[in-house]
Amino acid sequence: MAAREIDPRAPEPPYRQIAADLAEEIEREGSDLPPGSPLPSEKELVERYGVARSTARSALAVLRERGLVYTVPGRGTYVTDRSEPVGEDAHQGDA
Repeated sequence: MAAREIDPRAPEPPYRQIAADLAEEIEREGSDLPPGSPLPSEKELVERYGVARSTARSALAVLRERGLVYTVPGRGTYVTDRSEPVGEDAHQGDA
């Protein structure tokens, strides 16, 4: 997975640039990041993109908010299986 270069002077903040890069990779057909696969660690993202750890953490938070990934504390961040329903809609048929 090749990282795009982050432009610190761009109107879009670096953490959003990283999130967009990772989201593009997750959503790409035949991706190296299929559902259930781990994303690079915060440390790896720091090294790959040349940013602070808080920036990498913010990028992962954006992906979580979009429902593209989930984080298991102490284990890592993984690509969500978007073929399965998530949230309140997941239990609609259980009533």
